Amino acid sequence: MSEVIELIKKYVRAANYLTAIQIYLLDNFLLERPLNFDDIKPRLLGHWGTCPGVNFIYANLNYLIKKHRVDILFILGPGHGFAALQANLFLEGVLGKYYPQAKLSEEGIGYLARNFSWPYGFPSHSNPGAPGVILEGGELGYSLATSYGAVLDNPDLIAACVVGDGEAETGPTAAAWHLNKLVDPKINGAVLPILHLNGYKISGPTVFGRMSNRELKSLFYGYGYEPHIIEGKKVYERMAEVLEKSYQSIRNIQKSARSGSSLVSPRFPMIILKTPKGWTGVKKLSGEKIEGNYPSHQVVCKNAKENSSERKVLEKWLHSYQFENLFNKEKGFVGDIKSLIPDSGFRMGENKHSFGGAQKPLILPEAGQFSEDAAKPGTIGSSSMRRAGLYLNEVFRLNKKENNFRLFSPDETYSNKLDAVFASTSRAFVWPLKPWDKDLRPDGKVMEMLSEHNLQGLMQGYVLTGRNAVFASYEAFIPIVTSMVDQYIKFLRIAKEIEWRGDVASLNYILTSSGWRQEHNGFSHQNPGFITDMLQRQGCFVRVYFPPDGNSALAVLKRCLASKNEINLIVAGKTLEPRWLTIKSAEKELERGLMIWDFASDQDPDIVISAIGDYLTKEALAAIDIIKNEAREIKVRFVNIMELSALGLGNYECRAPLNNFEDYFTKDKPVIFNFHGYPQTLKQILFDYGGGDGRFSVHGYVENGSTTTPFDMQVRNNTSRYHLAKEVFIKMASAGVLDKKKAETLNKKYDQKLADHREYIKKHGVDPEEIEKWQWKNIL
Repeated sequence: MSEVIELIKKYVRAANYLTAIQIYLLDNFLLERPLNFDDIKPRLLGHWGTCPGVNFIYANLNYLIKKHRVDILFILGPGHGFAALQANLFLEGVLGKYYPQAKLSEEGIGYLARNFSWPYGFPSHSNPGAPGVILEGGELGYSLATSYGAVLDNPDLIAACVVGDGEAETGPTAAAWHLNKLVDPKINGAVLPILHLNGYKISGPTVFGRMSNRELKSLFYGYGYEPHIIEGKKVYERMAEVLEKSYQSIRNIQKSARSGSSLVSPRFPMIILKTPKGWTGVKKLSGEKIEGNYPSHQVVCKNAKENSSERKVLEKWLHSYQFENLFNKEKGFVGDIKSLIPDSGFRMGENKHSFGGAQKPLILPEAGQFSEDAAKPGTIGSSSMRRAGLYLNEVFRLNKKENNFRLFSPDETYSNKLDAVFASTSRAFVWPLKPWDKDLRPDGKVMEMLSEHNLQGLMQGYVLTGRNAVFASYEAFIPIVTSMVDQYIKFLRIAKEIEWRGDVASLNYILTSSGWRQEHNGFSHQNPGFITDMLQRQGCFVRVYFPPDGNSALAVLKRCLASKNEINLIVAGKTLEPRWLTIKSAEKELERGLMIWDFASDQDPDIVISAIGDYLTKEALAAIDIIKNEAREIKVRFVNIMELSALGLGNYECRAPLNNFEDYFTKDKPVIFNFHGYPQTLKQILFDYGGGDGRFSVHGYVENGSTTTPFDMQVRNNTSRYHLAKEVFIKMASAGVLDKKKAETLNKKYDQKLADHREYIKKHGVDPEEIEKWQWKNIL
C-alpha cells in the first residue's frame, strides 16, 4: 500500500502545481528561469484555499476507480475551487479531448494556465464548458441535493459529492443531509458525501471547523450516516483505507437490498476530511499565518506582479512541488502519474451521465385520453389539477420499464389534487413506516420533502443525468428557489452553445394553489412573484403557460413533457372551474399561444378584453356577460392568452410578430388585459407591441389580499367582472360608442354592486349566489 500512497502523493503534487499556476502565471510555466514581472498575470483571479483538498480527494477517487472499475460522478460543491477540477481534467486527458490545445505537453500546460480566469478563456468557477460538470457551485448549497438527484434510478452510479464546510452552513445543505431517507438502495445508486472541512470561509472560521470530532460524529450519525473522520499526519493512508471501506459498505448495503432483504434506515458512509485551508501553500506572509487560515481562501501573494518579495515567495512555493521531477518536456508526465489515471470510460471527467443527450424520451399519452366534454363553453366541473394528476399517473404507468420519470412536491401532492398518481406509484420513504402511513414506499417515485431547495436540486441532478421530471408547488412558495433556477438557466444557456453537450429534458413546474384561490389561507399564500422573475430571463429558455381550463392543462402538460432544454411553468388552479375549450381547440390555441374565442366575440369589435390565467379568464368572460346584458351596442372581442415568454406573447418562436398581434388586438382599439400576475410584468412585455400609446390597460394582482372570499380577492385587486365592466363602460362612452349618461348610470349600478358585495360577505362569510353559481350563457 505504501507504493500506492507514493503514487497518489506524486499525482497530488502535480495537480497542486497545475492548480496554482492557473491562478498566477502568464508565462514561464515550467519555472525554467526566475519569475519576473511579465510572467505574472495582470489580474490574479481564483480561489486557492479549497483546491489542495479537492486535488487530494480526486486523486484518491481515481485510485478507487482503477481498483474496482466503479462508475463515479464527481460533484464539486465549492465551485470556486474550479482551478483544481480543471487541473484534474487536464491530467486525465479529458480536457484535451474537448479542447485539443490542452495537450499533455509544455504547450498544453501553457494553454491551461494562460486561459484560466481569462477573457474568452476558462471561467473561474465550475461551468458547463468543463466536461463532467453538472453543477456550477457558484451559489453554494446545492451539491448534495444535486448528487442525490443524479443517483435516483441510476443503480450502479456513485456520486462523490464534495461539500465545503462553508457550503455546509447553508440552509439547503443542512436539509439535504436528510435526503438519504428518500433513496432506496434497491433501485438507486449511492451518494458518498465528503465534507471537506478546512476550517475557514473568506474571512473567518466555519461553524463545522470549530466543532469537536465527537460533535461532528454525533451530528452525522444522528442524520443516519456512518461518519469517518480523516485527519492528521497519516491522512493519505487513512483516506485510502476509508474510501475502500466506504465503497465496500455501499456495495454491501445495495447487495443486501437487491437480494430481497428488508432494510430499514440503511446507514451509508460519509467522510469528514480535515485538511488545512491552503494546504501545501505559503505558510506565512508578512508575519501573517496563511496556510490553515482564512487569508489562503482566495489569492495568496496577490501583489506578486509588482512586489518582488511576494514574487519570490510565490516562486519558492511553486518550486516546492518539484514539478520538474513529475513532468519532462520531451516525455510528458512520469509513469507514476499516468498509472493513476482511470481507463477511458471510467474517468470522472467523461462520466457518461454528465453530458446530456442520452435520455430516453418519455412515452406520453394523448391529452384527449383524459379530456372532458366542453362542447358547451362554460360547463362547470373541471379541475385542471385533477386532469393533470390522471395524465401524470398514465405517464408513470407507460414509463415504468424505462424508469425515467419522477414527480417532486413539497408535501403537497394531495393538497394540489395530483394524488391520482398514487394509483401507479407512492411517495419515496426509506426510514421506518407506521401501519397507518399512506402511499409511502421505499421505491416510490414521488419525492416529497418540505424543502423546495432540495427538491429543485434533486430535479436538476435527475434531469441533467438524462431523465424527466415535474415539480409541483404552491405558487406562493416556489419563489424560494428563484435564485437556483436563475443559476440553472445560466448553465442551460451556456450548455446549449457547447456542441458536445446533448439535449436534456426541460424543467417543468406546476404552479397551483394560486393566490386567487388562497383566500382561505390569507395574504402569506398569495404571491405570483416566481412568474415575474422567470419572465425577466431573456431568450427562449423560459415559457410560462396559463391554461384556462382542464383540457388546456392537459395539452400544455403534454407539450412541456415532450420539450427539451427549457424552463416551463404551468400556472393552473385546482378548484372546480368552467370548461371552455375542447381538447382540439385547446391544442389549436397552444400552437400559437393565444386565440380569439369566437363564442365570446363580436365581429369588428369596439374594444378587446384579454385574459391570462384561469380565474382571470372566468372574470373576464363574466364581465362580457354583464356588458352584453347591459349594453349590447358595445361590440367586444375576447382573446385568451395561454403562453408568455420574456420576448412576448404566444408561441411564434417566443413571440407574436406585430402584424399578427394586430390581427388579435386590432390596430387602434382599446385593450383591457386581466392578468394572473403583477400588472407590471405584463406591461413590460406589451411595451414592444406599442404599449406606450395608452390604449392598453392591465389589471392583475396588486398585492391586496387577506383571508376573505374568492370573489373578494378579485375585488380587492380590481380584476373582478364588475371592475372590468365599469372600465369598458367608461372607455366606450369616451369613444362615443355608449351614451355617456347610460355609462354613468351603469357605473353607479356596479359601484353599488361592489359595496353590496362587501357588506354581504362581512355578514355571511361567503360570496352571494349570483357570483358562486354564475355560468356562461350564449349571449352573442
